[in-house]
Amino acid sequence: MKNLTNLNIDFMGHRRLAYAFSAITLLISIISLAVQGLALGLDFTGGTLIEVHYATAPTLDSVRQALELGGFNDVSVQTFGAANEILIRLQQAFDADVGQQVIDLLANQGVDVNLVRAEFVGAQVGDQLRDQSGLGMLLAMGGVILYVAFRFQYKFALSALLSLGHDVIVVLGVFSLFQLEFDLTVLAAVLAVIGYSLNDTIVVFDRIRENIRKSRIDDMAQIFNEAINQTLARTLATSGTTALVLLALFMLGGDLIHNFSIALLVGIGLGTFSSIYVAAALLIQLKLQRTDLIPEKKEDPEAEELP
Repeated sequence: MKNLTNLNIDFMGHRRLAYAFSAITLLISIISLAVQGLALGLDFTGGTLIEVHYATAPTLDSVRQALELGGFNDVSVQTFGAANEILIRLQQAFDADVGQQVIDLLANQGVDVNLVRAEFVGAQVGDQLRDQSGLGMLLAMGGVILYVAFRFQYKFALSALLSLGHDVIVVLGVFSLFQLEFDLTVLAAVLAVIGYSLNDTIVVFDRIRENIRKSRIDDMAQIFNEAINQTLARTLATSGTTALVLLALFMLGGDLIHNFSIALLVGIGLGTFSSIYVAAALLIQLKLQRTDLIPEKKEDPEAEELP
């Protein structure tokens, strides 16, 4: 990391190219969300949840294929703890005999399988979760903008808010574009992305504010480049180690947290990008000046009256 502290990358010189990339990804995300929407999971839509126990671990594809051949559509199959514990999600109305129907279909494959539980998740509960989670996200972002405005200055707060909005919309857009299941674990990941992105942005903002106060030049682009280069080693170390943990969860954590890992991996990449090319670069567009951080000295009228 020692060599990274001596880098002099012209980040702000490429900000227009970054603006174009952000605009394209935002446009694709918004169009996908408007046309396709999110593939909401059972937590939000309501349906049937069935847990089965196999004597020997099956392949998830064989379980999914058996259910689809039996007439069950919109089926989600994943491991639940051990490899022989399977969780089946059916986005359809609950039937008292649905658990036994699923067991009969799976047993036709010549395997030893038992029903553990069959539960119904009502759509009303899903609506409440969706509304409350959306409100929670708005409150989180509202708290963020108040914190940044209080700690820094309103231009910093506006840049941070736009950066967070950029990250959230693109993460949601990825799930909409590829129709990945969006459930409560993914929602938790989106909220975590807000916190991660804000943390990275605050580090960059702190160094920018410090450098503006110490520097004797007025070239904001150069000051921003110096600040970002100085924090680059820390950013790469944090993002890199976090990404390694998430890759391990993605590959070894099972289907239950598969989409959770994807959301965080995408969010970390976006958070690192947006802290430089959205949050910091927008300060130039907002015409941040030294006087915004260093208040003008007020004249003391009493001092003028002294002989």
